[in-house]
Amino acid sequence: AYPHLADNPIPRLVAMLAELDALVLDEGTDWFQPSNLEITDLEVGNVAHNVIPAKASARISIRFNDTHSGASLSETVAAIAGKHGGSALPIVSGEPFLTPPGEFSQIIAAAVKAETGLEPEASTTGGTSDARFLREVCPVIEFGLVNATMHKRDEAVAVADLSALSRIYTAIAAAALGR
Repeated sequence: AYPHLADNPIPRLVAMLAELDALVLDEGTDWFQPSNLEITDLEVGNVAHNVIPAKASARISIRFNDTHSGASLSETVAAIAGKHGGSALPIVSGEPFLTPPGEFSQIIAAAVKAETGLEPEASTTGGTSDARFLREVCPVIEFGLVNATMHKRDEAVAVADLSALSRIYTAIAAAALGR
């Protein structure tokens, strides 16, 4: 009853999300891909299709590079949300980081080449990393197995690949410790 008096939050949420979706955060850097904002969830809580909801919410996910901080992106999102009568509750799970190429990466590259004959490629692709928890303590370089079933059901790896990886890790430790 009286829909003309209702304050439907959905049009404001849709406008806010359209503005967020249109943002070009950056073009990437020498080491990182362009930052990426994705709309990941919408919720109005209605069980009936003919009722204007009292509230509407959305969740977004931003994978960002070193041209931003969690705080700066939180401010940007909050400003856009505020412009549309909304608010933002940011959760920052980690900041981008980079261990610059140097002696440690050279040790790893040499160990990989000695075992496999391949030159490894330095890259920051691959998504969120647990290394973000260690980066303040020591230099961090992630290296491991790659295969077609990674992070999928029935993930599997060849035993020979595990053995080679073990030898590479042993060579890295020996070189890093000067043995």
